[in-house]
Amino acid sequence: MSELESLTSRSYGQYCGLARALEVVGERWALLVVRDLLVRSQTYAELQRGLPRLPVDILSTRLRELESAGVVSHTESPDGLVYALTPLGLELDDILVRLGRWGATLLGAPSGEEIVTPSSLVMALRTTFHQEIAAGLHVSYEIHVGDIVLNARIDDGDLAVGTGPLPDADLVIEAGLSLRALMAADITPEAALAEQLVTVTGNRELLTTFVDLFRIGA
Repeated sequence: MSELESLTSRSYGQYCGLARALEVVGERWALLVVRDLLVRSQTYAELQRGLPRLPVDILSTRLRELESAGVVSHTESPDGLVYALTPLGLELDDILVRLGRWGATLLGAPSGEEIVTPSSLVMALRTTFHQEIAAGLHVSYEIHVGDIVLNARIDDGDLAVGTGPLPDADLVIEAGLSLRALMAADITPEAALAEQLVTVTGNRELLTTFVDLFRIGA
Protein backbone atom coordinates (compact mmCIF):
# COMPACT_ATOMS: atom_id res chain seq x y z
CA MET A 1 0.00 0.00 0.00
CA SER A 2 1.35 3.44 -0.95
CA GLU A 3 1.77 6.25 1.58
CA LEU A 4 -1.10 8.09 -0.10
CA GLU A 5 -3.38 5.07 0.22
CA SER A 6 -2.45 4.64 3.88
CA LEU A 7 -3.05 8.32 4.69
CA THR A 8 -6.33 8.58 2.82
CA SER A 9 -8.98 7.49 5.29
CA ARG A 10 -11.53 6.34 2.75
CA SER A 11 -11.66 4.66 -0.61
CA TYR A 12 -14.72 4.50 -2.79
CA GLY A 13 -13.47 1.35 -4.46
CA GLN A 14 -14.34 2.72 -7.88
CA TYR A 15 -12.07 3.13 -10.89
CA CYS A 16 -13.29 6.65 -11.59
CA GLY A 17 -11.50 9.98 -11.88
CA LEU A 18 -14.06 11.78 -9.73
CA ALA A 19 -13.83 9.11 -7.04
CA ARG A 20 -10.03 9.37 -7.05
CA ALA A 21 -10.20 13.17 -6.84
CA LEU A 22 -12.52 12.94 -3.84
CA GLU A 23 -10.16 10.47 -2.18
CA VAL A 24 -7.39 13.07 -2.50
CA VAL A 25 -9.18 16.36 -1.74
CA GLY A 26 -12.61 15.30 -0.52
CA GLU A 27 -11.79 14.91 3.16
CA ARG A 28 -13.20 17.53 5.54
CA TRP A 29 -11.16 20.78 5.47
CA ALA A 30 -8.92 19.68 2.59
CA LEU A 31 -10.37 22.04 0.00
CA LEU A 32 -10.30 24.95 2.43
CA VAL A 33 -6.58 24.34 2.93
CA VAL A 34 -6.23 24.38 -0.86
CA ARG A 35 -8.35 27.56 -1.02
CA ASP A 36 -6.05 29.38 1.37
CA LEU A 37 -2.95 28.23 -0.49
CA LEU A 38 -4.46 29.44 -3.76
CA VAL A 39 -4.38 32.94 -2.28
CA ARG A 40 -0.67 32.65 -1.39
CA SER A 41 1.94 30.37 0.13
CA GLN A 42 1.54 30.18 3.91
CA THR A 43 3.29 28.93 7.00
CA TYR A 44 1.65 26.38 9.26
CA ALA A 45 0.83 29.16 11.75
CA GLU A 46 -0.78 31.27 9.02
CA LEU A 47 -2.92 28.35 7.92
CA GLN A 48 -3.99 27.87 11.54
CA ARG A 49 -5.01 31.52 11.84
CA GLY A 50 -6.99 31.34 8.62
CA LEU A 51 -8.77 28.15 9.68
CA PRO A 52 -9.22 28.69 13.43
CA ARG A 53 -11.75 25.89 13.91
CA LEU A 54 -9.55 23.29 12.26
CA PRO A 55 -7.91 21.15 14.99
CA VAL A 56 -4.12 21.17 14.71
CA ASP A 57 -3.90 17.39 14.38
CA ILE A 58 -6.36 17.42 11.49
CA LEU A 59 -4.46 20.26 9.79
CA SER A 60 -1.22 18.27 10.06
CA THR A 61 -2.94 15.18 8.66
CA ARG A 62 -4.49 17.07 5.74
CA LEU A 63 -1.15 18.65 4.84
CA ARG A 64 0.57 15.25 4.91
CA GLU A 65 -2.15 13.76 2.73
CA LEU A 66 -2.01 16.61 0.24
CA GLU A 67 1.78 16.43 0.11
CA SER A 68 1.68 12.68 -0.46
CA ALA A 69 -0.76 13.22 -3.31
CA GLY A 70 1.56 15.78 -4.90
CA VAL A 71 -0.93 18.62 -4.39
CA VAL A 72 1.10 20.55 -1.79
CA SER A 73 4.82 20.96 -1.13
CA HIS A 74 6.76 22.73 1.60
CA THR A 75 10.02 24.57 2.02
CA GLU A 76 11.86 25.69 5.12
CA SER A 77 12.11 29.34 6.15
CA PRO A 78 13.13 31.27 9.28
CA ASP A 79 9.42 31.41 10.16
CA GLY A 80 8.99 27.65 9.85
CA LEU A 81 7.71 25.44 7.08
CA VAL A 82 6.07 27.29 4.20
CA TYR A 83 3.38 25.40 2.30
CA ALA A 84 2.51 26.02 -1.35
CA LEU A 85 0.54 24.35 -4.09
CA THR A 86 2.42 22.32 -6.66
CA PRO A 87 1.61 22.59 -10.38
CA LEU A 88 -0.82 19.70 -9.82
CA GLY A 89 -2.43 21.59 -6.95
CA LEU A 90 -2.69 24.78 -8.99
CA GLU A 91 -4.82 22.88 -11.48
CA LEU A 92 -7.55 23.03 -8.83
CA ASP A 93 -7.74 26.82 -9.19
CA ASP A 94 -10.42 26.98 -11.87
CA ILE A 95 -12.30 24.08 -10.27
CA LEU A 96 -12.49 25.83 -6.89
CA VAL A 97 -13.47 29.15 -8.46
CA ARG A 98 -16.36 27.45 -10.25
CA LEU A 99 -17.36 25.51 -7.14
CA GLY A 100 -17.20 28.69 -5.06
CA ARG A 101 -19.36 30.52 -7.61
CA TRP A 102 -21.98 27.80 -7.31
CA GLY A 103 -21.77 27.82 -3.51
CA ALA A 104 -22.09 31.61 -3.31
CA THR A 105 -25.63 31.36 -4.67
CA LEU A 106 -26.53 29.15 -1.70
CA LEU A 107 -25.32 31.60 0.94
CA GLY A 108 -27.66 33.62 3.06
CA ALA A 109 -26.59 36.17 5.63
CA PRO A 110 -23.80 34.81 7.86
CA SER A 111 -24.87 33.32 11.16
CA GLY A 112 -23.34 34.50 14.41
CA GLU A 113 -21.03 31.47 14.44
CA GLU A 114 -19.71 31.91 10.90
CA ILE A 115 -16.55 33.90 10.27
CA VAL A 116 -14.94 35.50 7.27
CA THR A 117 -11.20 35.45 6.71
CA PRO A 118 -8.87 37.28 4.32
CA SER A 119 -8.55 34.16 2.16
CA SER A 120 -12.30 33.52 2.07
CA LEU A 121 -12.94 37.12 1.00
CA VAL A 122 -10.25 37.02 -1.69
CA MET A 123 -11.84 33.89 -3.10
CA ALA A 124 -15.31 35.46 -2.78
CA LEU A 125 -14.23 38.24 -5.12
CA ARG A 126 -12.63 35.80 -7.52
CA THR A 127 -15.65 33.50 -7.62
CA THR A 128 -18.19 36.28 -8.21
CA PHE A 129 -16.18 38.24 -10.79
CA HIS A 130 -17.96 38.75 -14.12
CA GLN A 131 -15.14 38.96 -16.63
CA GLU A 132 -17.42 39.80 -19.54
CA ILE A 133 -18.44 43.06 -17.86
CA ALA A 134 -14.81 43.98 -17.16
CA ALA A 135 -13.69 44.04 -20.80
CA GLY A 136 -12.08 47.41 -21.53
CA LEU A 137 -12.39 48.50 -17.90
CA HIS A 138 -9.47 49.79 -15.82
CA VAL A 139 -10.42 50.38 -12.19
CA SER A 140 -9.11 49.57 -8.73
CA TYR A 141 -10.73 49.14 -5.33
CA GLU A 142 -9.72 48.97 -1.69
CA ILE A 143 -12.34 47.07 0.31
CA HIS A 144 -12.73 47.04 4.09
CA VAL A 145 -14.74 44.28 5.76
CA GLY A 146 -14.34 44.71 9.49
CA ASP A 147 -10.61 44.50 10.22
CA ILE A 148 -9.88 42.83 6.88
CA VAL A 149 -8.59 44.96 4.01
CA LEU A 150 -8.57 43.70 0.44
CA ASN A 151 -7.62 45.20 -2.87
CA ALA A 152 -8.83 44.46 -6.37
CA ARG A 153 -7.50 45.69 -9.70
CA ILE A 154 -9.36 45.20 -12.97
CA ASP A 155 -7.36 45.68 -16.15
CA ASP A 156 -9.28 45.07 -19.38
CA GLY A 157 -11.03 41.95 -18.12
CA ASP A 158 -8.22 40.65 -15.94
CA LEU A 159 -8.66 40.58 -12.16
CA ALA A 160 -5.93 40.71 -9.53
CA VAL A 161 -7.04 40.38 -5.90
CA GLY A 162 -4.89 40.59 -2.79
CA THR A 163 -4.89 41.51 0.86
CA GLY A 164 -3.86 44.86 2.27
CA PRO A 165 -4.47 48.49 1.31
CA LEU A 166 -4.11 49.98 -2.16
CA PRO A 167 -2.89 53.59 -1.90
CA ASP A 168 -3.90 54.58 -5.43
CA ALA A 169 -7.32 52.88 -5.42
CA ASP A 170 -10.02 54.59 -7.48
CA LEU A 171 -12.58 53.80 -4.78
CA VAL A 172 -12.29 52.81 -1.12
CA ILE A 173 -15.29 50.83 0.15
CA GLU A 174 -16.06 50.26 3.83
CA ALA A 175 -18.92 47.80 3.90
CA GLY A 176 -18.61 45.32 6.73
CA LEU A 177 -20.88 42.32 6.28
CA SER A 178 -23.23 44.48 4.18
CA LEU A 179 -20.90 43.67 1.30
CA ARG A 180 -22.69 40.39 0.67
CA ALA A 181 -26.09 42.11 0.53
CA LEU A 182 -24.71 44.48 -2.09
CA MET A 183 -23.19 41.69 -4.17
CA ALA A 184 -26.40 39.66 -3.97
CA ALA A 185 -28.52 42.68 -4.99
CA ASP A 186 -30.42 42.49 -1.70
CA ILE A 187 -29.82 46.23 -1.42
CA THR A 188 -28.96 48.81 -4.06
CA PRO A 189 -25.77 50.86 -3.89
CA GLU A 190 -27.87 54.01 -3.51
CA ALA A 191 -29.83 52.59 -0.57
CA ALA A 192 -26.69 51.20 1.08
CA LEU A 193 -25.07 54.63 0.92
CA ALA A 194 -28.21 56.44 2.07
CA GLU A 195 -28.60 54.10 5.06
CA GLN A 196 -24.86 54.37 5.79
CA LEU A 197 -24.45 50.62 5.57
CA VAL A 198 -21.59 51.37 3.20
CA THR A 199 -19.26 54.35 3.03
CA VAL A 200 -16.98 55.19 0.14
CA THR A 201 -14.09 57.48 -0.65
CA GLY A 202 -13.69 58.39 -4.29
CA ASN A 203 -16.03 58.32 -7.27
CA ARG A 204 -19.34 57.06 -5.84
CA GLU A 205 -20.47 55.85 -9.26
CA LEU A 206 -17.75 53.20 -9.10
CA LEU A 207 -19.71 51.47 -6.34
CA THR A 208 -22.36 50.52 -8.90
CA THR A 209 -19.58 49.31 -11.18
CA PHE A 210 -18.22 47.19 -8.31
CA VAL A 211 -21.63 45.60 -7.73
CA ASP A 212 -21.94 44.80 -11.44
CA LEU A 213 -18.45 43.29 -11.53
CA PHE A 214 -18.82 41.20 -8.37
CA ARG A 215 -22.40 40.03 -8.52
CA ILE A 216 -23.58 36.84 -6.88
CA GLY A 217 -25.53 34.82 -9.41
CA ALA A 218 -26.15 35.37 -13.09
